[in-house]
Amino acid sequence: MTVFPIDEWKGRETPFYYYDLDLLRQTVEEIKRCAQEPNWHVHYAVKACATEPVLKTIIGAGLGTDCVSGGEVRASLEAGAKPEQILFAGVAKADWEIRLALENEIAALNVESVEELENIERIAGEMNKVAHVCLRINPNVDAHTHKKITTGLNINKFGIQMKDMMPTIEKCMTMPHIAFEGLHFHIGSQITDFAPYRNLCMQVNKLVEQIEAAGIVVKNIDVGGGLGVSYDHPNHFCIPDFEGYFRTFRKFLKLREDQELHFELGRAVVAQCGSLITRVLYVKHTEQKEFVMVDAGMTDLIRPALYDAYHKVENLTAKREGRKERMRYDVVGPICESSDVFVENFELPLTHRGDIIALRSAGAYGEIMASQYNLRRLPGHVVSE
Repeated sequence: MTVFPIDEWKGRETPFYYYDLDLLRQTVEEIKRCAQEPNWHVHYAVKACATEPVLKTIIGAGLGTDCVSGGEVRASLEAGAKPEQILFAGVAKADWEIRLALENEIAALNVESVEELENIERIAGEMNKVAHVCLRINPNVDAHTHKKITTGLNINKFGIQMKDMMPTIEKCMTMPHIAFEGLHFHIGSQITDFAPYRNLCMQVNKLVEQIEAAGIVVKNIDVGGGLGVSYDHPNHFCIPDFEGYFRTFRKFLKLREDQELHFELGRAVVAQCGSLITRVLYVKHTEQKEFVMVDAGMTDLIRPALYDAYHKVENLTAKREGRKERMRYDVVGPICESSDVFVENFELPLTHRGDIIALRSAGAYGEIMASQYNLRRLPGHVVSE
């Protein structure tokens, strides 16, 4: 459970992100404990949070990285990641990003279309390199999550459809600058029911058998990530159920003795270690509503406006002072948009101007997605000692 040092923040300008690195280290150690298999490799999905101290802590603990841009590849290398621990996915890679990956000889490029494969072959040929690739297959598995964060259905833009898998692999075999390494999957995000992962395993098993029947070796299987966290109870469930997550793949995936299995966890690694810290500017009273107006907005944490996402709100000042009286508020930001609302009709202790508020479970897709709309400054960050 995160302890907030609010006495140290009296003179600090808000909003900012606070990262509990102790909790982050505990989370990574639990991942490593639950994934102790000789051929298993866990990569951190950098898109969730690339804040330097956070990224360095994760890489320093031994996890690889999963990148979806050239910028994330560079950040991984600068934070100390070994090239052989870096995977590069992404639905549409620019030429300079492909060259960057090949120059640094990262582990694999996860390819999402025949067109991208042909471009990688061309660039690798120009560079006199061999590109190690995994094909991202869209397994048409429903993750039963928000429609804006599902990725494994045929209607999504991601991956190669199953019917096109064998022709694409055969095409790889004809390309002198392509080395086919295996298959990549990712079915969605914020998945808290393990049934979709079980269904994914069943689908992967069938596809690998189909490929092997054609005499082709599948060296690597990448099952992506997507494990969810508890946004309702960040204090009680500060570390996700990694035991159950990895047990599902251990039980249902038919991994060959010499196959390597890769995971790409993002949100589950960092969400609970990060909180957005903000101050109350005004408490506005109307006939219909009580508004807590804070100095953070959708520019600092866009998930509620973008995904209708929920983040638990805690009044840290009221908690420290032991205030008992409670009221229901809409907690809103200062941005000139009606969607700049964090929570509605939310019960908090009686709240006053100047109170310090924490928006919990914001370590993933928080600071990394911040913008400067309304010409606001980007939020900074503070980390625990």
